Amino acid sequence: MSLDKPNQAGGSVAQAAPPVESKLVDSFDRHIRYLRLSVTDRCNLRCTYCMAEDMTFLPKSKVLSLEEMTMVAKAFVDLGVEKIRLTGGEPLVRNGVVELAQQLGKLDGLRELVMTSNGVLLDKFARPLRDAGMSRINISIDSLREDRFKTLTRFGSLADVLRGIDAARDAGFDKIKLNTVVLKGTNDDEVVDLTQFAVDKGLDISFIEEMPLGEIDGHSRLDTAIDNRSIRQQLEDKFTLEPSDYNDIASGPSRYLKIANSDSKVGFISPMSDNFCSSCNRVRVTAEGLLLLCLGNEHSLDLREIVRDDPEKLKEAIIGSMQRKPERHYFDPKDITITRHMSATGG
Repeated sequence: MSLDKPNQAGGSVAQAAPPVESKLVDSFDRHIRYLRLSVTDRCNLRCTYCMAEDMTFLPKSKVLSLEEMTMVAKAFVDLGVEKIRLTGGEPLVRNGVVELAQQLGKLDGLRELVMTSNGVLLDKFARPLRDAGMSRINISIDSLREDRFKTLTRFGSLADVLRGIDAARDAGFDKIKLNTVVLKGTNDDEVVDLTQFAVDKGLDISFIEEMPLGEIDGHSRLDTAIDNRSIRQQLEDKFTLEPSDYNDIASGPSRYLKIANSDSKVGFISPMSDNFCSSCNRVRVTAEGLLLLCLGNEHSLDLREIVRDDPEKLKEAIIGSMQRKPERHYFDPKDITITRHMSATGG
């Protein structure tokens, strides 16, 4: 029997009690409860660490329709997935994304529907997403300096993102978290300012080590690589960081500390310096329907073909694919072996 969990804005996410027994267990006994679903490979920014300046995007015929995405999401939830994150590219450039959120929010057994956005369009979409039942949102912001922000995003406006953050706060999401990719010599001198900004706004923030996905033309990843331990040291010189019990309930890769005398937490996503694969509970589905079993490997399954040719076999195929999920990734900034960009991966 489904139970509707009301949110502050009147939406709901259908929940099952007790949780569905997970049928998605890999060969390392990791239980998959978290799906990152990319709704588009397109974006209204061109962040230098994520995309090349000149990108070729998928033709419409190769992108899953909203109905197909709902079908895929339902299959995963039926198999035990409890959390879905909508990603891109930038998910808010996909026509119908609010309607998709409404449909996913009705899935019996889904306990959390969330999104990652660059924030540019959130002043328009924050309230409708909240009304659709979305509980949390992550917003990417890599600089608080207008000129630097424009350089990092190639043509973005910081003012748009700041308006989006305020709109998300006004919409009443349960949690809002900022995401910052830190590049040595580019924005590593802003980590204290960004953290103070999060504290002042009552938000959380995570710092992310750059990952070597896809060939880019803006910089050498070897030159910009920076260890999150040095970021933490900068923060400890300014803030008192305390252990956080949020790590016990968070389902993502971030490792959190509480910022004393505030309601904010700071997280560290460290795929380069602190491999977190042993606790991986997630898979990704790209906008073209490719089930990526690991962020840093090419193990995958074409769900688009199954959905369009023989949808009755969808769940069986997903279950079988779990045995191909690799133990871990092996990122190396000197060796770009994964040619797909983060925007096509489902960031």
